[in-house]
Amino acid sequence: GYHRRLFEYVSKYHSREQVSGLLLFCSSYVLHIVESCSSTIHLIIRDLASLQKQGPSALLREIKVLVVAHNIPTRLFPDWCATVLTSPVTRPQDSTQSQSTEEMVAECLTLLFGVAACMPKAGEDDSEDANDSPQALATELPIPAETIRCLCEAEECASPGDFLRMYLSPVQPALDS
Repeated sequence: GYHRRLFEYVSKYHSREQVSGLLLFCSSYVLHIVESCSSTIHLIIRDLASLQKQGPSALLREIKVLVVAHNIPTRLFPDWCATVLTSPVTRPQDSTQSQSTEEMVAECLTLLFGVAACMPKAGEDDSEDANDSPQALATELPIPAETIRCLCEAEECASPGDFLRMYLSPVQPALDS
């Protein structure tokens, strides 16, 4: 309900550019890909930061912003959709420990791109509910649970509040450079 209301608000009042993406609910994790203009993404990150300020009673905790990219030539998702998946895949814990945060983020993005490739593209299916159907997606989250846990604990991945502080801070290049 929270995410649906947020995206209805964004679509209605910040409609400079269509919002598309994917929201995956999986046991104790929520993964969210948002495709839109930077002002809409900034609004969503601000809302997530306000959620984290609620402390232990917050709807979502340990929120991390993995990647924010601009000027992407094509969208991966035809619409914004949400689905519930079963538990993440598992793999030996020591394989994750040997990876850097950058490698884990790249792995997550690659696996999520695979999910996007399985989704029906715009014009392929005219039914309104095709994108909201769990059958349109894999039933198991392809990202290993250990990778998600490591990324939630990684200092390199910013919380929404940290991301906003960096985003709103002026850049101070060294005068010698």
